[in-house]
Amino acid sequence: MITKLLLIRHGETEWNALGKFQGSKNIDLSNAGIKQAGYLKERLDGAFDCIYTSPLNRAQKTAEILCSDMNISPIVTKNLREIDFGEWEGLTIDEIKNIYGKEFALWRNDEINAPLCGGEQSIKLASIRAKRCVLDIVNNNKGKTIAIVAHGGIIKATILGIFDLKMTMYHKITLGNTAISEIHFNENNEAKIVTLNDTSHLPKDMEIKSYV
Repeated sequence: MITKLLLIRHGETEWNALGKFQGSKNIDLSNAGIKQAGYLKERLDGAFDCIYTSPLNRAQKTAEILCSDMNISPIVTKNLREIDFGEWEGLTIDEIKNIYGKEFALWRNDEINAPLCGGEQSIKLASIRAKRCVLDIVNNNKGKTIAIVAHGGIIKATILGIFDLKMTMYHKITLGNTAISEIHFNENNEAKIVTLNDTSHLPKDMEIKSYV
């Protein structure tokens, strides 16, 4: 018996287009993000049994679009929220490098914790939160296809947690807006990655501005 998990990043926001860290900030989908979610809805065509979402607007709106015209509603789940990046939220990568050079280098290179400046404190703590939350969802939906709509950072942290990866792997995974990453679990909860960062539903002329 296989349980299929679809980890879906939300559609684009204005801050995504500007390259800003959003984290805990509650930024809405842009018009482009709504269109992306529409393309993803067509791609999935209701091929999931349940759908869970982060409480942040950009994820909830994406989830609502995906299950519109279905007899299910998104289940809002607090621990699917994005990583709280603390003092870095609202800044671009270049701004963080310039203002927090030493801290940024440690975040990029520390294999054990990947500490942050405030907020969630580290990628490691986010990965523990995400793994527990997602495995609870999997265990409550055995044999089903589960859609989870969340955020690039917390999806990557989920993957690190489930597969017990070094924290530096966080920076070696890219996820575009509305990307699907599919993981299958067998009856013993052994996991395998089937796809990663699948954005094939988006038109070729639609530029993906945000990879995390």
